[in-house]
Amino acid sequence: MLEVRDLGVSIAAVQILRGVSLAVPDQAMIGLIGRNGAGKTTLMKTLMGLHRAASGSVQFDGRDLLAQPTHARVRLGIGYMPEDRRLIPDLTVEENVLVPAWAAGLADARERLERVYGLIPEMRAFAPRKGLALSGGQQKLAALARALIAGTRLLVLDEPFEGVAPALAQRLAEVIANLKREGMSVLLSESDLQHSERLVDRVVVIDRGAIAS
Repeated sequence: MLEVRDLGVSIAAVQILRGVSLAVPDQAMIGLIGRNGAGKTTLMKTLMGLHRAASGSVQFDGRDLLAQPTHARVRLGIGYMPEDRRLIPDLTVEENVLVPAWAAGLADARERLERVYGLIPEMRAFAPRKGLALSGGQQKLAALARALIAGTRLLVLDEPFEGVAPALAQRLAEVIANLKREGMSVLLSESDLQHSERLVDRVVVIDRGAIAS
């Protein structure tokens, strides 16, 4: 489904990614593992159109993903969960979750929201609360719910377990495990395999901006 070939990315004249290649097959979960600063977030932001690639290619379901505008990824069925959650303080949880659907003008936003509530039932209870009224782990769940509004085919999850209490990390792991049963493809990053070892089909190790194994 997703194929990255020889991807190079530089930020402020500093080369961050060097010839990165990886694939996420249909209905597979791939773990991108690397220490802080290894290039995981840069790779994911480049996939989402937030950084410009200097070289290489990214194909999603046969399309040149790098040629697509950032907002088009929602219509392609790609959802993104950033490491820092990025909830909008003045919006309720439900409004935060719906932001990608509104931004892309999706006519089936309500149907997508009901699907998300089915996958993460606690989101319905959190819906009227302000996003920043939630705990850190609950905010991670809200960020995952927002990614699911867009991500009907592929989810790009950047450090979903980072800074989350053990009980909520376990809940996040349960939700992510269920996504594969729903037929989703997932690219998930972590600094180690503490939470994702039993979730992923394959591990890709990134170090100093290059794939190590």
